[in-house]
Amino acid sequence: MRVVVSSTRSLFLICAFICGFSNMVFSQVNSEKPIINPAPKAKDWADLAKLPDWSGVWNPFISDQDKQAKTNMPPWIPAAADLIKFQLAEEKAGRPPPLFVNCLPEAMPSWMLITHNAMEVLFTPGRVTMLGESDGNRLRRIYTDGRKHPADPDPTFHGHSIGHWEGDTLVIDTIGILPQSLIAISEAAGVPNNGDMRIIERIRLVGKDELHDEIEVIAPKVLTKSWKTTRIFFRQRARKFDIVEGVCLEGYFAPGKDKYGNDIFVPIQHDVGGNRIPPK
Repeated sequence: MRVVVSSTRSLFLICAFICGFSNMVFSQVNSEKPIINPAPKAKDWADLAKLPDWSGVWNPFISDQDKQAKTNMPPWIPAAADLIKFQLAEEKAGRPPPLFVNCLPEAMPSWMLITHNAMEVLFTPGRVTMLGESDGNRLRRIYTDGRKHPADPDPTFHGHSIGHWEGDTLVIDTIGILPQSLIAISEAAGVPNNGDMRIIERIRLVGKDELHDEIEVIAPKVLTKSWKTTRIFFRQRARKFDIVEGVCLEGYFAPGKDKYGNDIFVPIQHDVGGNRIPPK
């Protein structure tokens, strides 16, 4: 009987030791796992007041975009240069290639290079967020909390962006962009980056209502060397504008009713270029 009791007690002690050790290890692992977005402190909110004023709605300087498409061509590899030449010829002939008709995001760097839509910039502790008009997929998160890039980031349309402030200039480093994302010089001319792309940006106010984004694109699969350009955004001075909801696919549907009398969206037939197909 004493043997049984002794054995039971020994098993209990061994189990308690193992369980306690496991909990200790688990707690240690948990405590070492970084919190992705820690709660901001009062000082973090106060520090936002020291940043430059980027509030309001910003529109791109489209005429400068058009000029740079002719005067500041990226240093394409020969195959990419041939594709761009063909696309520009098609555009001139009235057959613009359908690069942005599928409702996928323009993505980086094309959003900052060729967008014709407005954007807003939000400052919150540890992050700068860019919200673009036209579609809910126009969203960039730029982490300013000191984190590093992931060792193996999951590719996304806008990539993984980290930033820091050098005076009044926001310096952004972006990697992890989908290889299908275009480097576009216009809405009708662009080449997929094909992977390994990196984008460095320096964004700063120039005067009261002008924002400059100095962009360097490093894309060894399609460029012979890095390409630098500056894109200009101007603030709506009257500050009477808000970005409203925009849904890219909404134009592919018309209001209608189902057989039960419910309000629904009825699909409208489109061709590959995004144009509506007339009913027969």
